[in-house]
Amino acid sequence: MKTKILKQASLPDQLTEKLELLYDICEYDTLSAETFAALAKEFTVMITNGEAVVTRELIESLPSLEMIAVFGVGYDGVDTAAAADNHVAVSHTPGVLTDDVADLAVGLMLATSRQIVGAQKFIEAGGWKQGGFPWTRKVSGSRLGIIGMGRIGKAIAQRCEGFSMKISYSDRIEIPGVDYPWVEDICALAAQSDFLMVCTPGTSENKALIDGPVLKALGSDGVLINISRGSVVNEAALVEALTQGVIAGAGLDVFCDEPNVPVALLHHNNVVVTPHMASATWSTRTAMSQLVLDNVASWAENKTLVTPIPEMSQ
Repeated sequence: MKTKILKQASLPDQLTEKLELLYDICEYDTLSAETFAALAKEFTVMITNGEAVVTRELIESLPSLEMIAVFGVGYDGVDTAAAADNHVAVSHTPGVLTDDVADLAVGLMLATSRQIVGAQKFIEAGGWKQGGFPWTRKVSGSRLGIIGMGRIGKAIAQRCEGFSMKISYSDRIEIPGVDYPWVEDICALAAQSDFLMVCTPGTSENKALIDGPVLKALGSDGVLINISRGSVVNEAALVEALTQGVIAGAGLDVFCDEPNVPVALLHHNNVVVTPHMASATWSTRTAMSQLVLDNVASWAENKTLVTPIPEMSQ
């Protein structure tokens, strides 16, 4: 008898197809309340994505649930305390998406500082025939502050060394083996940065971590780049900072209420937005899919996970 799995959120078609070959998959969104209640005790595995919300109520409504597999490196939408309280293991897909996220982070930094999107619109609107595009901001040799020196933060720093950038970082503690200067206070880091790169997890402790004072410290020549989670940035404060010229620009792949992006962040040459696509390449999404499959198979075989979330690997 095939393991019954609750697919709680959207997944790539290629992953869903492979899961359906191996397991009995039920789509959460298609189940009526009555059907869900009847089947709840049969689900031992839940699969979700990095943007979905998995509440304590949902976890506790599944009495036989043993593991939650997250398609994504971020898992802030999962109530991990509830999972631990109910002896439910949680896996995610770290590592395999590091390069893609770091690549897009650097791309956003370049696109925002050089206003690449605005320059294309300028040509398309016929503006070049009337004169040149306004001067933009240099990246090479500038100062980069990274908030969160994990896998992705380190990969971004490695890339930015190629631009001869002066790199410093902030994290909860000074990271052993990291040669860049550690700046404990985020406002101080922002004040000494031309580009402030947000790479920290979207935990409850980090909610609105980048607020008005941080943006003010970044200053009118500073650019904010966020490839972590929208919740880490106080979006209202960011809109105000951009509107009032408190900062020079922003490159954003994530937002507080996806897929809803504030209109105030659109149609500006100094703001580049992308639809939470940092890890969305064919090769990386394939690798993420395989890691989900590997975690589910490992749990079914011997009750271990290939990539448990950090809280459950300690």
